[in-house]
Amino acid sequence: MGFVTNMLIENTPIQRHDHTFGQDLKRRGESRTLIVIAITAAMMAVELVAGIIFGSMALLADGLHMASHAVALGINAFAYIYARRNARNVLYSFGTGKVNALGGFTGAVLLAVFALIMAVESFHRLINPIEIIFNQAIAVALLGLMVNGISVFILGTNDHAHDLGDHHQSHDHDHNLKSAYLHVLADALTSILAIFALLTAKYFGLIWMDPVMGMVGALLVARWSIGLLGSTSGVLLDRQAPSSLRHEIKERMEADDDTRVTDLHVWSIGPEIYSALISVTAHQPATPAEYKTRIPASLGLVHVAIEVHEYPQDVATLQIIDQDQAGERQ
Repeated sequence: MGFVTNMLIENTPIQRHDHTFGQDLKRRGESRTLIVIAITAAMMAVELVAGIIFGSMALLADGLHMASHAVALGINAFAYIYARRNARNVLYSFGTGKVNALGGFTGAVLLAVFALIMAVESFHRLINPIEIIFNQAIAVALLGLMVNGISVFILGTNDHAHDLGDHHQSHDHDHNLKSAYLHVLADALTSILAIFALLTAKYFGLIWMDPVMGMVGALLVARWSIGLLGSTSGVLLDRQAPSSLRHEIKERMEADDDTRVTDLHVWSIGPEIYSALISVTAHQPATPAEYKTRIPASLGLVHVAIEVHEYPQDVATLQIIDQDQAGERQ
């Protein structure tokens, strides 16, 4: 089409605003994660000390395993604290909301490493079985399950599987909390599978069940890791918001039958919050401020920039002019 668009610049005073978007507030997941770190660290210390005193390799191994997850949970806690303390740092264009996704992404990578170690160790034990001291191993697994069960209860709220009610998101909002949750859930799953395998091996002589259950656990943890990697990487790479949200924005902007959305970019800048760049064209356009009033707060848009363009004259007339010009060139 041959028309030229002109941007309308609203003649209003410049209003300055910050870009914290609530990231300076303490999130619920921060306190929960710190509590779970304390529980995990205490359990780790008990197992390491008991392993040294009683000469138990099983207790030492599980203590070191708990230590690895304490480190992973520590990364999640650091992400919460860093995001909160740097929320007003002007070096971050849209605040520190994406630190949440970065913490979740890091946790997902560690989950993948954990799953790989589980699979390799399980395969090694399947090929080269070792003698199992059943009663002690079962006691360690039961103790680990109890501690991990408490941690899962602390972290496992509806935050992991709800949406906004407007059906704009089907994934979790607090990726950092989900990462911590999946770490303790992986521990609990490992304990359950270990108990089942050890009881089967003790009473039915199926020694191979122990490494096989380890492989099953590794596959499940890997699946959780892949899902979390997908959702967090989308946020970090500014993937477009869900189509349902973009469709609703488009419908609200075009409510007057004259306005048409010509370009639309909506991306996440933190848990449950979005930024948007919207370009609209109309014969009799409204002001950018008037267009912004069409977007309800329930959609979660906290930073919106709107470009307004105007058709210079009727499109049909322009098409005729274009056709005449094309005929002259021929």
